[in-house]
Amino acid sequence: MAYTISTALAIYFVLCVRSLHEEGGGAPGTDPGAPVATRMGRKLIWTTVISAVIYALANFAYSAGYLTIDRLAKLMGMPF
Repeated sequence: MAYTISTALAIYFVLCVRSLHEEGGGAPGTDPGAPVATRMGRKLIWTTVISAVIYALANFAYSAGYLTIDRLAKLMGMPF
């Protein structure tokens, strides 16, 4: 079974987040599926770093001629 990249990332992030229900805590009335610690600063830094790396790779591939509209359309299964 093949997953798209977005599906694989969504599954990864769902699996790595610990919820209040799993930790056995939380105040009355809170959602049991809420994460224990959001760590938004850390997530912001990692998102920025990963986005910069992906952008740099894509920019290099485009500049070197490896990434073209025709190849992208072919990879995505779209007629061009």
